[in-house]
Amino acid sequence: MNIKTFDYQTLLGVENLDPNLEVINDYLVTVFNDILTIEESELKRSKFHDLSIKEMHTINAVGMYKKKTSSEVAKELSITVGTLTVAINNLVKKGYVERIRSEDDRRVVKLGLTKKGKLLYRVHQHFHREMVKAVLNNMDQDEGQALLKALENLHDFLQLYK
Repeated sequence: MNIKTFDYQTLLGVENLDPNLEVINDYLVTVFNDILTIEESELKRSKFHDLSIKEMHTINAVGMYKKKTSSEVAKELSITVGTLTVAINNLVKKGYVERIRSEDDRRVVKLGLTKKGKLLYRVHQHFHREMVKAVLNNMDQDEGQALLKALENLHDFLQLYK
């Protein structure tokens, strides 16, 4: 390679990349930021205005149907059990989460949602369901499968950084 013609595009091999790459990246960044911004503003306007986005996602990780240990929830959120404990203490005080001792082994404590926590969980799930329906609107089955494959690829890529 001649030093005079050296450039980073050639070095990185991006001179032949699809021009849609930048557009797709811009959409991914914008969509991610929009989802967080909208969830936060909707939370602040709702009866759940006492919660942060992180607390809402913690409630989502605790889940509705299966009681989980703190270790299970912490792993799902990719945080330490100590960090989760602080968050759960706050959510217990606010009335969204409860600690439930196992009848079989009193040392085991599981996390569950209160009535208030379950209501928030349902509202949050509804928002996400409506968002997915909007994404799939006017797509045929092949387009939906292509989107699913692209999202699987993105998920797999992100797992490398966890």
